[in-house]
Amino acid sequence: MSISQPKNEEEFLEIQPSHGWRSINLGEVWRYRELLYFLTWRNIKVRYKQTVLGAAWAIIQPFFTMVIFSLFFGRLAKIPSDGIPYPIFSYAALVPWVFFANGLMQSSNTLVSSANLVRKVYFPRMVLPISAIISGAVDFILAFFVLLGMMLFYGITPTANVIWLPFLLLLALTTCLGAGMWLTAMNVQFRDVRFAVPFLIQAWLFATPIAYPSSLLSEPWRTLYGINPMAGVIEGFRWALLGTNTAPGPIIFVSAFVSITLLVSGVFYFRRMEKSFADVV
Repeated sequence: MSISQPKNEEEFLEIQPSHGWRSINLGEVWRYRELLYFLTWRNIKVRYKQTVLGAAWAIIQPFFTMVIFSLFFGRLAKIPSDGIPYPIFSYAALVPWVFFANGLMQSSNTLVSSANLVRKVYFPRMVLPISAIISGAVDFILAFFVLLGMMLFYGITPTANVIWLPFLLLLALTTCLGAGMWLTAMNVQFRDVRFAVPFLIQAWLFATPIAYPSSLLSEPWRTLYGINPMAGVIEGFRWALLGTNTAPGPIIFVSAFVSITLLVSGVFYFRRMEKSFADVV
């Protein structure tokens, strides 16, 4: 990047592509925080525009999934639920999962859907997937209030473990950002990614202890299950809110390590490919 000064003494900023691997440079994202705010607000307003039920979809999606899981896995298959009524057992897992799944789905296509903006204006491209993921926080809050209502209905009182809830939500956000960075950058180069993402999310759903508890696994397999970072998030949510006896323990540390690794590698890969986005998209 260089600045040239022509005869009329006007300054121009000449942006040139970098070579090799680039630093993460989070300071640049911070300088464009106002753009991040407006993109996030735009995503929130557009999400349910011209829909009949509007923001109610944030509640309908996890609620009806809970009903289906309760019928087929809880009543028919008799899947254990760690001593917790199966409906709230599954719904407590679906609240963070839907936040993660929707964030991954929305973020993976942000660069392609904003191709005109990417070609014409310079800004840190990471702002696009980050804004798509953060905008899902509104849906999470709405679904979380329903979870609190279900806890009241079943007479479940949160324990002191609830103080860990912000950390668990941060872990879900970190996992979503990491996977989102990889998929967003890959989707620019390989358009097959947009077809693979729904399948990936569906497979990830059944690989995560949502319809079943991780207590079905014995050690050390339960700890190794934390390689799926959302496993630690789901079990942590149940432990923090519902007071299940199956404390996450080592699974949380494995999930946190994998999540951070996924995020750091995803951001570096995104920055590595960023210089070609305007040409390829």
